[in-house]
Amino acid sequence: MNYRKSLGTVILLLAFCHSLHAQNFDLSLLRSINQHPSAFKDAYCKISSESINLIGIGTPLSLFAAGIFKHDRKLQKDAACMAGAFILSAVVTRSLKGAFHRNRPFVDYKFIYKKGSGGGYSFPSGHTSSAFCTATSITIIFPKWYVAAPAYFWAASVGYARIYQGVHYPTDVLAGALVGAGSSWLAHKGQQWIERKSTKNKKLHPMAYL
Repeated sequence: MNYRKSLGTVILLLAFCHSLHAQNFDLSLLRSINQHPSAFKDAYCKISSESINLIGIGTPLSLFAAGIFKHDRKLQKDAACMAGAFILSAVVTRSLKGAFHRNRPFVDYKFIYKKGSGGGYSFPSGHTSSAFCTATSITIIFPKWYVAAPAYFWAASVGYARIYQGVHYPTDVLAGALVGAGSSWLAHKGQQWIERKSTKNKKLHPMAYL
């Protein structure tokens, strides 16, 4: 029941984010970020935007390799769960893009400068969902402030970069953050449920695991 309530909340928030597209706030915020360029912002946002595959895919692979090296089964399972969350986030994001069919801002508004890659539909932001999925997963695995702070700073930088580059509205980024964090949370809750189920079965049928 808690999963259903959480999923319902996420869906309502996503619908709210999408409805904001009709308001001037979304476009005015995009314009204020997109139309104040600088060489530093160009370089920073390019690096942030392009870092998603390296960090999003490289992190679970590195953790899994570390788990093998240290003979740490829990770390291996956490890394596999993190990879699963990343895939779930991508699937949900792609499904929502197909459902909402929202154009990229530079397509609808010629005064928006396109400074980065972006094809297909806009809502929600895939880069942002992947970044927040990764940040949330790594924070769940290592629940320390000095892990969470740089992880979420990086994720927020990715979201900001996608707005600055003119390929996403602010509400695309907000929705992407919700999808990414929610996917990670669901994946890790699912992992905990499977582990509890496995432990319970071992207690009930110990001979089956000998």
